[in-house]
Amino acid sequence: MFVASLLTSPDTPVLDPSLVESLRNAWGGGEVKWLMPDVAAEFPLSTRPDNVETVWQDLQGMQVDVVVHVLEGRKKQLLLADMDSTMIQQECIDELAARAGIGEKVADITARAMNGEIAFEGALRERVRLLKGLRQSVIDTVLDEQISYMPGGKTLLSTMKAHGAYAALVSGGFTSFTGPVAAHLGFDEHRSNQFEVNDEKLTGQVIPPIFGKEAKVEALEDLTAKRRLSDDQVLAVGDGANDLGMLTRAGMGVALHAKPAVQAQADFKVNHGDLTALLFLQGYSAEEFVT
Repeated sequence: MFVASLLTSPDTPVLDPSLVESLRNAWGGGEVKWLMPDVAAEFPLSTRPDNVETVWQDLQGMQVDVVVHVLEGRKKQLLLADMDSTMIQQECIDELAARAGIGEKVADITARAMNGEIAFEGALRERVRLLKGLRQSVIDTVLDEQISYMPGGKTLLSTMKAHGAYAALVSGGFTSFTGPVAAHLGFDEHRSNQFEVNDEKLTGQVIPPIFGKEAKVEALEDLTAKRRLSDDQVLAVGDGANDLGMLTRAGMGVALHAKPAVQAQADFKVNHGDLTALLFLQGYSAEEFVT
């Protein structure tokens, strides 16, 4: 059995019941269940329709996402989440670069790396090299003044953990940011890179090894082994090319507001919801959310 999930943003609740019924009729689906009025609905399917991608494209102009996925076992027991542009709304290294007066140059490298146009490891080293001499105290300033959280993050963590899930923040960014972000949102652990610092200034070097695409897959393998879980019990979420390894391995790998190259390879694409969309995809209704 499959399930069709239709989603939009809670901030702009535009999911029309007539649209849901029309699609259910076209696909021969079962009874519609509303998980949140005008925001999220679903219905069961006996087979996966052939035109899911076409319908998804058509609904994008209506600010609606549709995902067709396997019904059984969709409540996951391990959450692996990217940080930048996923759990928070910024790219931390770009924010540091803006403080250093090289924001546009670094942001361009970031965008190309996240879309898979250039290798992540080389791009990371190049961006950090450009930050050489930046005072370490600027990190705290950026955290306090420039970082905002993606809506729905705390609810996602609280609800999944209330149902026994383990949550790990896995980022190609830096522990200076993942530590505070993980603590704020309630992650059980965080894994990322480390700046080399000397005399309270960034040296322009990353302490090896680089935590990149393969490291995220290794984190998935390590945590599933430790917790005796299968890949199918994992929910992974991210937006960049360095997330694709874990997104394609996880039972539910969600490309959230992702780069085009990532969306092209992801089975789960969410462009119009916030992080609570990951709960709707698992079948949680808004009344079941833990806040």
